[in-house]
Amino acid sequence: MELRPLCRLWLLYCWCCCGGGRGADPADTFTPTGPRSREQQAAAFRESLNRHRYLNSFFPSENSTAIYGINQFSYLFPAEFKATYLRSKTSRFPKYSAAVQMSISNVSLPLRFDWRDKQVVTQVRNQQTCGGCWAFSVVGVVESAYAIKGKPLEDLSVQQVIDCSYNNYGCNGGSTLNALNWLNKTQVKLVRDSEYPFKAQSGLCHYFSDTQSGFSIKGYSAHDFSDQEDEMAKALFTFGPLVGIVDAVSWQDYLGGIIQHHCSSGEANHAVIITGFDKTGSTPYWIVRNSWGSSWGVDGYAYVKMGGNICGIADFVSAVFV
Repeated sequence: MELRPLCRLWLLYCWCCCGGGRGADPADTFTPTGPRSREQQAAAFRESLNRHRYLNSFFPSENSTAIYGINQFSYLFPAEFKATYLRSKTSRFPKYSAAVQMSISNVSLPLRFDWRDKQVVTQVRNQQTCGGCWAFSVVGVVESAYAIKGKPLEDLSVQQVIDCSYNNYGCNGGSTLNALNWLNKTQVKLVRDSEYPFKAQSGLCHYFSDTQSGFSIKGYSAHDFSDQEDEMAKALFTFGPLVGIVDAVSWQDYLGGIIQHHCSSGEANHAVIITGFDKTGSTPYWIVRNSWGSSWGVDGYAYVKMGGNICGIADFVSAVFV
């Protein structure tokens, strides 16, 4: 597989996670001032209902298109939602090492493939009000990479990455690539979640002895597949679940169906895990695992149309090697 040049990415800022393609504009930042009154919650809910009608009014003839409606985020204003769940931090794109690059040009793809069917994807987690999607996505891909290699599928510590990835900002946001670069450079062993449980807030890094068992990575790769989603599918099929970064502003209201509209590329603000794809129907789509709990979306997952780089899903993709 011949990858698009990554040189333009050196000029871009941010990735992510839970944080976007741009630095946070102070004028757009919501700052909580205290407990929310019932009047505020009711106002946010009314605004959500109006927004749902607007989002659902487009493309009504498309049976497979996404449906938007009431969920756990309906009592939040969009600014609150973005400030809590789409935390934007800027960082320069880390240098990509091609040492682990592999050729996958001859891969023959099935019409449908989902790594969940191989029992190598852990259950959906909930980041709660911690802006740590960057850590959840990286840890989830490491979990799957080890399971694909034949190791037991285990929940690894997201809190360890939140607390110890020194080039990120904990629950205030961070970069998936900064986290991967940290894991690769330091060869830190991720411990099990039971040994370093999630607390939904940033804390001091807890260090373990060199004899502590854990899970380190051998490398990672970073790709721009924005015009090469078939190649992205080959990478997923070959390497395992992928880290992706998307524009998830409209995902506040997502209930199900295939997301085809209402989000853009170039506004990356939320990290996710892409576990599979489905081309069996009239609208092919990516199968995307989120970190907002299993009650959100389709059992914690979203479906995003393949082709057209919907939500920027193909712009900033990473694979992990163990």
